[in-house]
Amino acid sequence: MSYGDQGGSGGYGAQPPGGGYGQQPPGGAGYGQQPPSGGGYGQQPPSGSGGYGQQPPSYGDQPYAYGQQPPSYGGGYGQQPPSYGGHPQQGYGYQQPRSTNGMAVASLVLGIIGLVFCGLTSIPGVILGHVALNRIKRTGEEGSGMAIGGLITSYITVVIWLMCWLIFGGMLLSFIGIASTAGSTVDYQ
Repeated sequence: MSYGDQGGSGGYGAQPPGGGYGQQPPGGAGYGQQPPSGGGYGQQPPSGSGGYGQQPPSYGDQPYAYGQQPPSYGGGYGQQPPSYGGHPQQGYGYQQPRSTNGMAVASLVLGIIGLVFCGLTSIPGVILGHVALNRIKRTGEEGSGMAIGGLITSYITVVIWLMCWLIFGGMLLSFIGIASTAGSTVDYQ
C-alpha cells in the first residue's frame, strides 16, 4: 500500500523538489541575509516612528514637577479594588498560616501522659489549657481544639486518679486498721 504519487522521481530517499537540506530556498534570500525591504536588526527605523531612547509623542500632557504624581484614574496596578459587603479584602496571593499555640499542644500532651504518670502531669495540663485558651482568644492563634482537648483529657485524668487514690487509699487504710485491731489482745478480767 502506498500513499501519494510514487512515480519515478519520488520514493524513499529521493531528493524533494526544489533542493534538499542545506540549499537556499528558491526566493533567493536565505537565513543570515537581509530581507529585500531594507529593515532588519541593527538598522534604524524610518524617522518619525519613534524607537528606543526617543520620547513618545505627547498629547498635551505637561511634565510633572519633582515629587508630583500624575492624577489617578481609578484602579491602577498595585491598588486594591473596592470591597463589597463591608468586609475588607486581604491582600492577593497566599496568606501565611497562623501559628499554633504551644501551650495548647503541651496541655494535650500532658493530659494524655497523665494517664500513665498517676495524674501528676494532668494538673499542669489543666493550667496550660486555660492559659492557652485565653491567649488564643486574645491573639487569634490556632490551637483552640487542642487546648480544649488538653483540658478535657487533663480533667478526666485528674478525676480518675483522684477516685483511684480515694478508693485504694481507703481500702489500704481499712486493711491497716483491721490488721492493727486483730493483732492486739484485750483482757477482760
